[in-house]
Amino acid sequence: MPITLALYNETHEHQLKDFHLPEEQLQFTSLPLDKIHKPTISPDTRHIVILRDDVPVGYFALENGDKLRKYSNNPNARLLTSFSIDARHQGQGIAKEGLNQLPGFIREHLPETDEVVLGVNKRNKAAISLYLKTGFTDEAEVYVGPKGPQHVLHLKI
Repeated sequence: MPITLALYNETHEHQLKDFHLPEEQLQFTSLPLDKIHKPTISPDTRHIVILRDDVPVGYFALENGDKLRKYSNNPNARLLTSFSIDARHQGQGIAKEGLNQLPGFIREHLPETDEVVLGVNKRNKAAISLYLKTGFTDEAEVYVGPKGPQHVLHLKI
């Protein structure tokens, strides 16, 4: 089961149309195509797909701009948003493997980036655990967003 990260391109569009998330997860994230086609997203956002045997089974965005500044003052940081794994592929270690590959992927594709930050809702215990197991650190910062308080987590690259 080779898991790889890749920059999103239009060949992934058709496969992502069938992406499914349970309702309880949609309170914390968004569907990939909703995020990719969101008109207010920073134009320099990098959309990343998590591939299993070259088929997209996961997605996240690496943003900068105004949204990032809510979480970090580091000009070389990126904000990880909308991380999700298609419901049919959850529980197989794909999220963990994808996040473990993140530092190398960033060094290759975004070499100016020296940190990834993210906000994770305090109620999303499974996601907090996953991020901490894959190298993110909790520096006791909280951002109060529209869906409640979030832990701000950091990953040094």
